[in-house]
Amino acid sequence: MKKILIYILPVMLLASCAKNLEDYNIDQKNPSMVSASGMFGNALKQLADNQASPSVNINVLRFWMQQWTTTTYQDEPRYNITTRNIPLNYWTPFYREVLIDLKESRRLTEADSDISAAVKNNRIAVTEVAAVYTWSVLVNTWGDVPYSEALGTVNQPKYDKAADIYADLFKRLDAAIALITPGSNFGSTDLLYHDNTAGWLKFAHSLKLKLAITLADVDEPTARAVITTSAPNAFTSNSDNAAFQYLGSTPNNNPISNAINPTYTSRQDYVAGETLVNKMNALDDPRRVFYFTTVNGVFIGGKIGVNNTYANFSHVSNDIIEPTFEALFMDYSEVEFILAEAAARWGIAGNPAAHYSNAITASITYWGGTPAQAIAYLEKPAVLYASAAGNYKQKIGEQKYIALYNRGYDAWTEWRRLDYPVLTPATGALSVIPLRLTYPTSERTLNKANVESAAAAIGGDAVGTKLFWDKF
Repeated sequence: MKKILIYILPVMLLASCAKNLEDYNIDQKNPSMVSASGMFGNALKQLADNQASPSVNINVLRFWMQQWTTTTYQDEPRYNITTRNIPLNYWTPFYREVLIDLKESRRLTEADSDISAAVKNNRIAVTEVAAVYTWSVLVNTWGDVPYSEALGTVNQPKYDKAADIYADLFKRLDAAIALITPGSNFGSTDLLYHDNTAGWLKFAHSLKLKLAITLADVDEPTARAVITTSAPNAFTSNSDNAAFQYLGSTPNNNPISNAINPTYTSRQDYVAGETLVNKMNALDDPRRVFYFTTVNGVFIGGKIGVNNTYANFSHVSNDIIEPTFEALFMDYSEVEFILAEAAARWGIAGNPAAHYSNAITASITYWGGTPAQAIAYLEKPAVLYASAAGNYKQKIGEQKYIALYNRGYDAWTEWRRLDYPVLTPATGALSVIPLRLTYPTSERTLNKANVESAAAAIGGDAVGTKLFWDKF
């Protein structure tokens, strides 16, 4: 009898823990349904990883902007984008991981009857802001891309014109801004502003500035109107930055640490690029110590496109290779540079010299420098707005290039738009410094007619084809 009870009791206990027999077939570690908040958090993580990654298989923009260069393998600094299929590897996460997850997060949010209208609106709004940022990266990287028919049931989506996508992105940001009210959104899975919806509101306005200034040479009325409206509501300090905070252990560490930090890898592939290092050395820039290591107390950059002995050159700083180092989508310094440009171009948004100084100060203090160092730096004739060389594009472009260190995509976009600094192509370059990525080869296989139509519309699917906003 005791033996029978021993076998029966566990069965009874198990039965009491399950509502029905179907519960036994549920994998608790791999849920079949994912929450809206989970999808949102995952989208932000994938977006941050794609932009922060230094992998030569995915994101090579730091090399193209000569912030970094390589020791041995020169394909990527020389603009070889086909050996590793970089266009596909950069394109796919934006569509498959980021935008699909954001779309599903919104769908689940709209169907959720257990949250208040205010929370629902805030969730929809911040999802939209993240989506607009992602779409802007796609457009600024390729030009015309699948948009209106993307992310749905159309197997071969058409390619929308980049200018049309931009126009719609402004509408989406305006709609998102109108939805935001003080309060909560996604709680702990808001990995950018940590449930601070006011932060998302400032980011939305700042993103409008970013999109507007990109159109400055092709649609001045829109650019001026957007900047005039959104400037008072944009970032006002580094505490407003759209910063993704990584954690100290895999898989939630900054991908830079996977590629460079000795804790995670023994490879020694990357060194500082001489273009940026020499420019900062000439200005005795106080940010060098935060950007790079030294060789016998000196900052030395490697040649672009040739082999560089690792021990002979400065490396990426110890701060940046830390697993917890944050990734920036946009910061206060960038907002001030935009306002400086708007003031210089059109006489709106204030004084160009004041905004220029604010931008440089914000960058220096963000990286760890002091206000006194910023003041001393700005007093240098080669830095001071009134005496720095060139027109406003050169003055702003040179300093914005320095401030956008470790943000390859943003540095690349601003270099294409402002044409400063003047960069010399890498030794052994396979092409001009690319002005866009070519369309992924998979698109020519799976969506041939549409991709060929898009290529013809933009002037050819080549790295030297200028995007619609790149007029000069």
